[in-house]
Amino acid sequence: MAKKGGSRHLKRLASPEFWPILRKESKWIVKPSPGPHPLNRSIPLLVLIRDVLRIVENSREAKRLIYDGEITVDGKVRRNYKFPVGIMDVVAIPKSDIYVRIVPYIVKYLWYIDIPREEVSLKLVRIENKVLVKGDKLQLNLNDGRNIVVDRADAARYKTLDSLLIEVPSQRIVEHIPLELNKLAIVIDGRNTGRIGRIVGIQERPGMKRRRFLITLEEPGGHRFNTILDYVMVIGADRPLIKVSDRV
Repeated sequence: MAKKGGSRHLKRLASPEFWPILRKESKWIVKPSPGPHPLNRSIPLLVLIRDVLRIVENSREAKRLIYDGEITVDGKVRRNYKFPVGIMDVVAIPKSDIYVRIVPYIVKYLWYIDIPREEVSLKLVRIENKVLVKGDKLQLNLNDGRNIVVDRADAARYKTLDSLLIEVPSQRIVEHIPLELNKLAIVIDGRNTGRIGRIVGIQERPGMKRRRFLITLEEPGGHRFNTILDYVMVIGADRPLIKVSDRV
């Protein structure tokens, strides 16, 4: 009988291109476990601290650090070395005074930036969809797999692809940023990943679902470029609500 489910193993040659690993050093690499981010948009916790942050020299040291509960992701201790870390996740190692956020990055696709300690409890998330649930409540389903339940009276206020600034791990909503003209946005996928600009145009074109909308962004220097709606995440009005880039 054929085995059900995907493989628990991952070859280095088949791993996402943005992982900074040697492809032919050995055959296998850690495969992210099922979690808030898919394989092609995440980095396993072990690979992050060994190959990206380079705070340990090998997988044995990385596992020891993780098993000892020294690392938190979005305010929660993670002891699974395969845990997938993705866009806007905050990784903290308090004993080493290391606080970083995983962000969309030009060329590298996903990378980290150092953040001030006061931002460790803050995270930007995007509303992927919303559904009505029991108790006449509205459930907001977010891009990192989490859900936030609000009053149904707020249904018209929160729209799909709007962003929320939340506290982690409590998930308290600090600020709501609607996706609309003149808002700042960062590109989270595609060839323009990591670029930041102000939304100056939202154009509908023939197509299916959200991909029929073409977004025009204007960078600080005045250069304009286009991307699709799915690839945009709003990050603020006049400036980003939190640090999401070393260039802004």
